[in-house]
Amino acid sequence: MSLPRPISGNELKSFLKNAAERVDLYLKEYVQSLKESPAKLSEAVVYSLLGPGKRIRPALVLLCHDAVGGGGGTDAGVAMPAAAAIEMIHCFSLIHDDLPAMDDDDLRRGRPTNHKVYGEALAILAGDALNTMAFELIAKEMKDPVLAVAILKELAFATGPEGMIGGQVLDTCHPEEAKSNAGPPPAAALPKLQQIHRMKTGALIRCACRMGALCGGASAQSLTAIDTYGRAIGLAFQIVDDILDVTATAEQMGKATGKDADKGKLTYPSLVGLEKSREFLGEQVKIADRVSAELGVKAALLGELAHELASRTH
Repeated sequence: MSLPRPISGNELKSFLKNAAERVDLYLKEYVQSLKESPAKLSEAVVYSLLGPGKRIRPALVLLCHDAVGGGGGTDAGVAMPAAAAIEMIHCFSLIHDDLPAMDDDDLRRGRPTNHKVYGEALAILAGDALNTMAFELIAKEMKDPVLAVAILKELAFATGPEGMIGGQVLDTCHPEEAKSNAGPPPAAALPKLQQIHRMKTGALIRCACRMGALCGGASAQSLTAIDTYGRAIGLAFQIVDDILDVTATAEQMGKATGKDADKGKLTYPSLVGLEKSREFLGEQVKIADRVSAELGVKAALLGELAHELASRTH
């Protein structure tokens, strides 16, 4: 199904640039408002939170707010606390992922990882701070208490044991389970991989979409459509990451590549090969296209973003 109107790649780039700038300013001002925070902690938080990044998750909050008729410009301010909060959660996860006990990475977004700059103890605490700050921000800054509770529930679920953190556990435990023959049999490996991706990466992306739609006053029908879109691009995003870990360079990615295979992790290329991985990716983009078309003109950029994410090189 084609998109509801011709759109320019420049339009999407302009939206993403504007969204990133607005979110970064909001985050900077919020961190600066925490006057009792130890200076070194705030420095470590800002290092990861305001470092180079695409800000895809907060942009999705704002895009989905607009897509359901929430209105752009200053009207999107109601969604800004949710957009900022999900970037905080994402950065918390990256700081902890990079720790020696997890992925043990030295580079993130082309710079030394947080613990390489500030030490493991402060990196752990910076991640902890970002995790709690996200929920405090929503509780303090969202004016509608009913909406605030709904957003808090979405974010807590997506972050917790049935979402991102649970997915990280499955992803971390699989190599050891495989070594002890306790991992899934070959026939169950793909569903297991899909579960890991749905939770580890997809949960926060789906959450961003749902929070944006809720902030935009989505109808039940529109929220269901946005949920379908979020699931599709969440899976697509991780499939691309799997592909790039095999095909891209460390310079392109701003972090080490080839580590998934070295650690024996379940990935699409390792399970089904690159060609089939790209087929699975194409299927998810088609779903995103269909939903974008169904939602109408205001959702056109959602379809464009799905294609942009699927073709990214870093």
